[in-house]
Amino acid sequence: MNSNEDLTAVLEREARGFGRRGFLKLAGGAGLGLALGFRLDPAGASADSQTSLNAFIRIAPDGSVTLLSKTPELGQGVRTSFPMILAEELDADWAQVKIETAPLNAKLYGTQNAGGSRSTYTSWTQLRRAGAAARAMLVAAAAESWNVPAGECTTNKGFVLHAGGKRASYGELATKASTMPVPDEKSLVLRPRKDWKLLGTRISGVDNPKVVIGAPLYGIDQSLPGMLYAVYEKCPAQGAVPASANLDHIKTLPGVRGAFLVEGHASSDLLPGVAIVANSTWAAFQARKQLKVEWDESSSAKDDSAALMAQTASIIKGLGKESVVAKGDVNAAFASAMAVVDSTYTYPFLAHATLEPMNATAWPHDGIMEIWIPSQGPDRAAAAVSPVIGMPEDKILVHGTRVGGGFGRRGRNDFTSEAAAIAKVMNAPVKLTWSREDDFAHDYYRPAGALRYKGAVDRGGKLVAWQTHFVTNSPDGTAKALSNATQIQADEFPHTLLANVDVAQTIFPWFTNTGSWRAPRSNSMTWAIQSFIHEMAIAAKRDHKAFLLDIMGEPRWLEPGKDAAFNTARAIKVIEVACDKAGWGKPLPKGRALGLAFHFGDFGYVAEVADVSVDAKKKIIVHKVTAACDVGPITNLSAAEHQVVGSVIDSFGATMNLQVDFAQGRIKQQNFGEYPLLRMPASFPVDVVFVESDYPPSGLGEPALPPLPAALCNAIFAINGDRIRTMPLSKSGYVV
Repeated sequence: MNSNEDLTAVLEREARGFGRRGFLKLAGGAGLGLALGFRLDPAGASADSQTSLNAFIRIAPDGSVTLLSKTPELGQGVRTSFPMILAEELDADWAQVKIETAPLNAKLYGTQNAGGSRSTYTSWTQLRRAGAAARAMLVAAAAESWNVPAGECTTNKGFVLHAGGKRASYGELATKASTMPVPDEKSLVLRPRKDWKLLGTRISGVDNPKVVIGAPLYGIDQSLPGMLYAVYEKCPAQGAVPASANLDHIKTLPGVRGAFLVEGHASSDLLPGVAIVANSTWAAFQARKQLKVEWDESSSAKDDSAALMAQTASIIKGLGKESVVAKGDVNAAFASAMAVVDSTYTYPFLAHATLEPMNATAWPHDGIMEIWIPSQGPDRAAAAVSPVIGMPEDKILVHGTRVGGGFGRRGRNDFTSEAAAIAKVMNAPVKLTWSREDDFAHDYYRPAGALRYKGAVDRGGKLVAWQTHFVTNSPDGTAKALSNATQIQADEFPHTLLANVDVAQTIFPWFTNTGSWRAPRSNSMTWAIQSFIHEMAIAAKRDHKAFLLDIMGEPRWLEPGKDAAFNTARAIKVIEVACDKAGWGKPLPKGRALGLAFHFGDFGYVAEVADVSVDAKKKIIVHKVTAACDVGPITNLSAAEHQVVGSVIDSFGATMNLQVDFAQGRIKQQNFGEYPLLRMPASFPVDVVFVESDYPPSGLGEPALPPLPAALCNAIFAINGDRIRTMPLSKSGYVV
């Protein structure tokens, strides 16, 4: 490649090892988001040896079908479920399916990032149409070849069939099919649910065998000829600048190839620091132990979490500074209520603690910067790197690898910018690897906060008023704004279901980075909301399930026709299913109880019932959690169950033990020894029930996480009367 060659040409020439490409025809518009008739020919092969019917689907003469998955694989299973959607509409034989990861190309694939449980929701229709369009073109090719009406032809597992007995494989028809007119989007016929053969079944993850044997799939596995290895030292207090370092000494150490200062770049999340480059990761890590840096901390963070929580405890007693919702008359409702409850819930900062530490490989060559990253946002990486290295985005070629844990952390590309900046100086391929301590010290932490609730029930035992004062920290060192990872929502449950609501917030400035942590906002707020609803049920002297269902009211859409709107019928259904399946109301031994919680988020509805025992020493045993979920149609039942189970277990571990603390802008917890993730012996069965519906599929990687803490805490209260209002539960003496 020459330095003047546009990156689009690189993608067309090199991505996925294919040489000659041609755009035969474009169709579909923004809603379809793909290029039909996009032809891919293997370099050096004959033109008809492999045919692409669209940007997602290739068919070989032997009938094998290659399907492309466009979104980063974080363990949520999209490299299997996305091809399942394509194969279902294509009516392909899954035994003949091969799967590849699509190159980054927004023109062909649209959004190619993972976060907010949006992968399936945003891709469902696009992928179904891609599969259906290819199937229609194959049918058209067969019909023309046989001189019969297309309406007389059907498909089955990779073959087109005619009522008269004719039969042709997709491999035989693919080349001709690629010349057929592209179906109009409105003419596409999607397979009805009753005819699905793959969707909703259990399909093992396509990468599972490679994961088990440790095959190179992840960013940290990346290797290139002549590659160097880097570490990057930053001040533990964000915002500090290296004034000096013993670089001359570091350069004399075994294996070291370079050591230098790197300037920061705020727009790319690049913090200033010191790079050490060596001929192995071990040599780089060993050299770092002798690095001595004098930091200028005049503008660094001085954040103190204990001081923040003390300030929070004082200010939350009053009213919030910024109104979020104000409707009805809460004061009048409080004055006439049968009972009023006033409670405050607090929760700490959390780290992401992904098992694969941050890493990136960057290689400057032939006028481009080529990058390999385990990122949730690989399609945003070029924009982040461009100002750091002074190259236009179309000269930055990004490859997304499998991701060893994201949970929101890898939505930022700070580690990508670091690797690119170091590789540019070295003018060689460089793999940057963070240590575990780097991961903890330079995270985008889940914000801490507190929620004070005041609620009223009338003489009929109904919830009639709801008041909230939310106190938390800003993500940018000011007290002006909150990120989506933090802010309370005007339509948060149960705001939209009550007549008298008053919600306000107060924001404290916080300098250290905060950001999205699995199920942003809901991971903390749902615990407080659902625990407080249980408090209100107790005050009303009513069964918790009946009280919660009463809040829902009549089955209805609050905003008909809007996917994100709340549907009380769906909420009622999952609550009833979870309770029925768990045996709500059944007698249990002393020291054992059921706890219930509900969550609506990412367009999904989840109710969970925790079956819990607590002994006199506050040891918690979770016998089982029953989770009922309505997230629309299930794509891959195996992956869906795994996501729910993983969410519940992950949530339990955080609820029991996890928090991070800051002093002078520095995190106190440096590794897993001080941040104990849940161990396998403390795990428990999760009974997953899907209440399948025909609504558009919602996300599933996050909706099942928020209900668990409240279900657990409500069960504990039912056992011993201890209302837990501070996370983690270990602060209240509970253990697993």
